[in-house]
Amino acid sequence: MSDLLKFFQDTSALYGSNAPYIEDLYEQFLENPDSVENTWREKFAQLPQTSDRRDIAHSPVVERFALLATSTPSRIAELQGFTEESVKKQSAVARLINHYRSHGHEMATNNPLGKIHRNVPDLDPNYYGLSEPDLDTLFDTGTLYGLGRLPLKDIISTLKEIYCGNIGTEYMHIFDADIKRWIKNRLEGSKRGENIDDKKRIWLLEQLTAAEGIEKYLHRNFVGQKRFSLEGGECLIPILDEIIQRSGKYDTKELVIGMAHRGRLNVLINILGKSPAQLFSEFKGTATSDRGVITGDVKYHMGFSSNMQTDGGVAHVTMAFNPSHLEIINPVVEGTVKARQDRYGKDSTNTVIPILIHGDAAFAGQGIVMETLNMAQTRAFATGGTIHIVINNQIGFTTSDPFDARSTLYCTDVANMIQAPVFHVNGDDPEAVLFVTQLAIDYRAEFNKDVVIDLICYRRRGHNEADEPSTTQPMMYKKINALPTTCTLYAAKLVEQGVLSEQQVQEIDQSYQELLNAGKPVSRPIIDSHYSYSKQWDKYVGQQWDIACDTRVPLERIRFCNNQSHRLPPGFELH
Repeated sequence: MSDLLKFFQDTSALYGSNAPYIEDLYEQFLENPDSVENTWREKFAQLPQTSDRRDIAHSPVVERFALLATSTPSRIAELQGFTEESVKKQSAVARLINHYRSHGHEMATNNPLGKIHRNVPDLDPNYYGLSEPDLDTLFDTGTLYGLGRLPLKDIISTLKEIYCGNIGTEYMHIFDADIKRWIKNRLEGSKRGENIDDKKRIWLLEQLTAAEGIEKYLHRNFVGQKRFSLEGGECLIPILDEIIQRSGKYDTKELVIGMAHRGRLNVLINILGKSPAQLFSEFKGTATSDRGVITGDVKYHMGFSSNMQTDGGVAHVTMAFNPSHLEIINPVVEGTVKARQDRYGKDSTNTVIPILIHGDAAFAGQGIVMETLNMAQTRAFATGGTIHIVINNQIGFTTSDPFDARSTLYCTDVANMIQAPVFHVNGDDPEAVLFVTQLAIDYRAEFNKDVVIDLICYRRRGHNEADEPSTTQPMMYKKINALPTTCTLYAAKLVEQGVLSEQQVQEIDQSYQELLNAGKPVSRPIIDSHYSYSKQWDKYVGQQWDIACDTRVPLERIRFCNNQSHRLPPGFELH
């Protein structure tokens, strides 16, 4: 007999239709090896073992799966050790958690004026069939980051702290699951303030003291003059300082700021390092300009540039000059950032960062906002994500009721069209503001997409300092006039926590006012001249506007350009 025929004969028992019989023999062997015939016992004993564990019979497993496949949900729950009611309750808790992520911002306590948008039934446990006795029941927290099983009341309190506190976050409208997961983990994975040490808290107070201090000085010394103060929205100053300093960890070399008139003088003095003496001379009308740079424009339209030290090196910070046309500076900033990024070369999106500061009424009302956002992710115009800061003082000139100003819940809803996350934060909670600022910077660096900080605050004075807002908004300004300033509130908090004494708080304020009285800079130290960083402009410094310019181009260059413009790509046929 040939070897091939012998092989077929020896393996004929392994024919496919014999599989149930062999499986049955094998299970007998597993239960009692001596119960099967010697030949089969030897074959089974020679089977390779994949682990040290003894193999188990398959038929009980198959029977169990067959039973599960034909069982009702209640029967499945029973087989797994749950009741149908407990499964329904667990499912309800999972839906409740997800709805807090989606709608928690609607119930957030992020308005310093105390307004809450509306009641949200989706956040009521009763809406999901959960009742008071369930509050003490342990439930699986599912994807609630870093938690296991908790009583329902603890799950709800945790969700309220994360999503309904002084920060309301919109991010569940984003399509990209990785982005949503990243934001969720950042929000749910840390408690507000736990990463802020006393040194950072004192820095926050110093920033707020500066923001309030310059406004008090100008109000006291230049009564009735227009300055479009930042009062009520002082947290803008620590936001900008944190963005500049934290961007250094991402090797950022330049930041370009675009903003309107509200708070502009404050930013020039406290962030960009403009000389207070120079600003005061502009208020007095005694300012002089270098030859060739006279603009005749008002002081709250002026731009500025500075070199500032960050942990990652020197950063060149520019504030673009601005006209009175609200938001029109947006595409100008994006354009100059794109040009600067192109100059640095490939992979330079973190090298230059655009920052746009908006008003709430303008962000919702000006079409240029939507047009600029629409270009944010296009291949030709994308700048790797813009950090948007909305100074949401809840009033546009004299219009304070949102139903008279827009048709959306938030002034930032236009940003939803590009799926930008929006952090609605209480402007009277500096530590919450710091948290979302760090989150926004890191998000922009991670995903190179736009992000929005909605700084919900108020306007302590009129549209300008010559305007009396109580005439048109008596109820709103009755409440505002009774509010302590953000700096006062935070100073009291630090004194209560023992971080500073009352005397130390007063000394911080006095020190700042003394610098202003002397006309000395009050910002972080500025490095060298604001011209030194951009060497490519050196040849233009100090020149006349009408200086002669040689516009001739070599003939060979013209011929080259002409030939290139007429050259057709391979395979391209003209109609």
